[in-house]
Amino acid sequence: MKVRSWLATCSTRTCATLTHDSIIPFSPNSSEHLVSDSSSDNPGSATSSFASSSDTSYSSLRSNFSLQTLPSVPSLQKLFPETSVSDISVSSIKLRPKHPITCVAVQGNFLYVASVNEISVYDRETFTLLDVYNGQDSSSGSVKSVAFCKGKIFTAHQDCKIRVWQMTMNKKHKFLTVLPTVNDRLRRFVLPKNYVSVRRHVKRLWIEHADAVTGLAANKGLIYSVSWDKTLKIWRASDARCLQSIKAHDDAINAVTASVDGTVYTGSADKRIRVWAKPSGEKQYALVATLEKHKSAVNALALDDERSVLFSGACDRSILVWEREDSANYMVVTGALRGHGKAILCLINVGDLLMSGSADRTVRIWQRGLEGKYCCLAVLDGHQKPVKSLTVAKDDEQGDVVSVISGSLDGEIRTWKVSLSKPSSSSPATNIQKWDL
Repeated sequence: MKVRSWLATCSTRTCATLTHDSIIPFSPNSSEHLVSDSSSDNPGSATSSFASSSDTSYSSLRSNFSLQTLPSVPSLQKLFPETSVSDISVSSIKLRPKHPITCVAVQGNFLYVASVNEISVYDRETFTLLDVYNGQDSSSGSVKSVAFCKGKIFTAHQDCKIRVWQMTMNKKHKFLTVLPTVNDRLRRFVLPKNYVSVRRHVKRLWIEHADAVTGLAANKGLIYSVSWDKTLKIWRASDARCLQSIKAHDDAINAVTASVDGTVYTGSADKRIRVWAKPSGEKQYALVATLEKHKSAVNALALDDERSVLFSGACDRSILVWEREDSANYMVVTGALRGHGKAILCLINVGDLLMSGSADRTVRIWQRGLEGKYCCLAVLDGHQKPVKSLTVAKDDEQGDVVSVISGSLDGEIRTWKVSLSKPSSSSPATNIQKWDL
């Protein structure tokens, strides 16, 4: 199954209006018990709640094989959380006109928002719009991903290219180059061996992507890009040269993430996750392992802070948790996190928290506990369309307050400030709290 974009290109300049909602106080009078396969799916309300005991979407999904939750993978969830959510506040940016949000990313105090072909940059604290760039280049198609490396901003586009930008002193963004660069093309275009067949009677340089670039990851001066053309490419950020291209999957690649040790993970519509690394003494990446447990297209990948746990989200509604075996350099599945009613579209991890965005229009916050168990701390409900992208920022050194920023196909960015607290010994953690935002 090859997942294609719903988005149409448009060159209209985007403007935004900002709305703020007040902080919601702790409300101990409303409680519900958590069950593992439930979802909140009310598009008309903006709520943050713990999962209810009814799953209204289950009956309609049960007959669709491609969306069934994996029955053979055990759930890692437990009934009660070790941490509670004391309060949540919400701020939102509504784009005018309402173009779908395809990517959100945080770099320092700056929030990058990609909508169709434009990239808007906001001050993350005040939500002041600082810059809008790439708006004149409607031919680039929608922006799929944003990555940061060596002081540069890399953006992946539907027109098969990667563009490189740099922020100037006045917080404007200057275009530097496009990948592959002209110099890289000139270096290789003469020799026939540098061309690969992309379809019948069509050849391209191996350094070029032949379809939309869907994901970027950065690590130690290297940029990893994946595309619907089924390839993984490795670029050196310092001189923008393509170092390697790998035919990585049998279908479109939707996600990529990289570990600090250089291991790269790719997720594809062929239902597989593949692990890539450099063998000892080698300069080129090679296939280390293929992870096969999902029953439908893999859409999202995330690594924990120690890079020892991999999370993968797919159209089968499950988030699989993969952990590194002591005897191996790759991951094995340990279980699944269930609760979303539709496909998982994005994942991000910070500390012991995992955030997941779904086509069911909700964001879920999961926490890792002892012995590899997880609990769903909250369900953030308020978007009118699928949640396409997530990013997270810690708001204090202790990590007790995190900002979860979600971008949706409804054209709205929501910032959920979530305050976490350990339950006191005098108040049992057997009641699940609920808020209306």
